[in-house]
Amino acid sequence: MAIYDHFGKEASELRGKRLFLLDMDGTIYQEDRLFDGTKELLRRILAVGGKYVFITNNSSKSVADYIEKVGRLGIETTADCFFTSAQATAMLLRERYPNETVYCQGTKSLLRELTSYGVRVTEEVTDEVGVILVGFDTELTSQKLRNTCELLLRDVPFYATNPDLVCPVSFGYVPDCGSICMMLKNATGREPIYIGKPAPMMIDIARQMYHARREETVVIGDRLYTDIAAGVNAGVTSICVLTGEATEQDILTGEVKPTYTFESVKSIFEAIGEG
Repeated sequence: MAIYDHFGKEASELRGKRLFLLDMDGTIYQEDRLFDGTKELLRRILAVGGKYVFITNNSSKSVADYIEKVGRLGIETTADCFFTSAQATAMLLRERYPNETVYCQGTKSLLRELTSYGVRVTEEVTDEVGVILVGFDTELTSQKLRNTCELLLRDVPFYATNPDLVCPVSFGYVPDCGSICMMLKNATGREPIYIGKPAPMMIDIARQMYHARREETVVIGDRLYTDIAAGVNAGVTSICVLTGEATEQDILTGEVKPTYTFESVKSIFEAIGEG
């Protein structure tokens, strides 16, 4: 039986996917509310011999934090079920700047994640700082911003974990890393190199980890300029859900187009769960 997406596009190829790369905020949950159909979709993926990995640009939490969070929501996972922008950042910094001290404006969880990969980090303004990193900081203070602005006057590389402008919460949105970086740019004139989605790095690494071909892989997310753009950049199928930032109008008029659009993860499950 054929299946169709929100716009009536035939989407039966989704039954042949084996690696499902799912965004988290706005895609499978909103803060502490798990969206209907999430557990059913995950069970369906495993039942057909597939694998799911949560790929999130949210760098405010470590993998250990995410395991604990989704566990509270009723999903049992292990570390290999996640790949975050914090991990991608740690891998990049370890490779490019193995001997540098990285100043990090981020959460304690982000600092712990970087340290676990062998990255030397500090939150202080020191002469040893050779790289500046900004993440989605839910513990942001005026002093942190002052420190970062002072360091940005130096001629050292400037990175950010992700370009997301907002993070969905129960009442709407709060500023994410991209908005924090816009504030820093207004103050210092400096703009970072962004590491997370829409760069294809996270998708490419996940495919390599699970030996999945591009045609077997699908990215599911709620943002056109990060999740869907990452799928396009990585050459894999993408699905945009309408439970987060992107609206139907955004999809119709935007430059970045998902392969398919569904109302929610529940509607994806209901579609591929048939037959």
